[in-house]
Amino acid sequence: MTKPRSGMLTALDIGTSKIACLVAQSGSLGDVRVLGVGHHASRGVRGGAIVNMDAAESAILTAVSAAEERVGERLHGVVINVSAGHPASRNLSVEVEIDGHEVGDADLRRIYGQGLETNGHAERELIHCIPVSHHIDGSGGIKDPRGMYGQRLSVDMHLVSAEAAALRNMITCVARCHLDVEDVVVSPYAAGLACLVEDEIDLGATVVDLGGGTTNVAVFYGGQVVHAEVVQIGGEHVTRDIARGLTTSLVHAERIKVLYGSALPSPSDEHALIDVPLVGEEDRNQPNHVPKSLIVGIIRPRLEEIFEQVKSCLDASPVGKLAGRRMVLTGGASQLTGAQEVAALILNKKVRLGRPMSINGLADAVSGPAFSTAAGLLRFAAQRRGETDIAIRGTAERTGRLGRLGQWLKVSV
Repeated sequence: MTKPRSGMLTALDIGTSKIACLVAQSGSLGDVRVLGVGHHASRGVRGGAIVNMDAAESAILTAVSAAEERVGERLHGVVINVSAGHPASRNLSVEVEIDGHEVGDADLRRIYGQGLETNGHAERELIHCIPVSHHIDGSGGIKDPRGMYGQRLSVDMHLVSAEAAALRNMITCVARCHLDVEDVVVSPYAAGLACLVEDEIDLGATVVDLGGGTTNVAVFYGGQVVHAEVVQIGGEHVTRDIARGLTTSLVHAERIKVLYGSALPSPSDEHALIDVPLVGEEDRNQPNHVPKSLIVGIIRPRLEEIFEQVKSCLDASPVGKLAGRRMVLTGGASQLTGAQEVAALILNKKVRLGRPMSINGLADAVSGPAFSTAAGLLRFAAQRRGETDIAIRGTAERTGRLGRLGQWLKVSV
């Protein structure tokens, strides 16, 4: 029920801190080899949402142009991620009568169609419609019911939707860059596809993608993603906390976070002094030294807040316990020293740091946790993992409705 798609694939990760464009070649077996990479500091994006169309367009064009130079050809269709618009999961069961005949494609088309038509709210747009499990006459755990017989066919589906306005803004911005949006993937789903191994997807695992403006959470179980949610807080908030706490600029706060930042205290922190330029001060001859313990005292409370919110999301989810005690932490901010230990303490899970896997051709500079979402978009595009042809068709129709707006904009601009 999944079909690898061969040919050229382009993933566009539109994040709060960076824009990343990966171009890859996909083989008939679903293998992916990266041919070109372009990335640029993000502008016009806050909390995963477009807040300045012109600035975001410029940053996207810069990243895409860099990737085009490396592959030597013009890019057209892209797969993008979305973490704006408060993505939300909903589980749905649909049942149809099959009157004892053999289950065929028409029956699946009928039952999936009912799920696709269930959007809930007019102001929200359906992003994913994923069949998790099929049942025939009450017998569950069926991956592919075609060829089987029974009286009643039912399916448990996982629906992921987001606010339509935020999604339209994203697609419109990409269309202004003369690109077609082929698919939209919720960010934590993509991150999980890049970082998890098959056993984790099957036995259960939680993926926490600690990004710049958001923290994306997904639960995988039974070979599928069964829950996806976004927390509107991320690594950029840690940077802002440092800037306010040390009265320094955001640029210097980011540098301090990367070079000296840690959530784990040590006995030497009180004696380790760090030079912090004061914001607005022109006299560089007056050093301002602060102990490293002050930086630790700023970073740790914010990380604890992030993981407390993640814990609340999982506790409130009906499928939160399916993931067991396995957790994979990824995203650019996950590389902060001590993030893994704080996550394990608050969430009471076995935590490992995740990075893109099973993607050939990734250079060392773009193979770290910060590029997990972009790599996962390629995996999604190549394998259409876990989504049936019918669900994919529904996704295409959804993007098609919004895509027509993008096509009009591309002609007009």
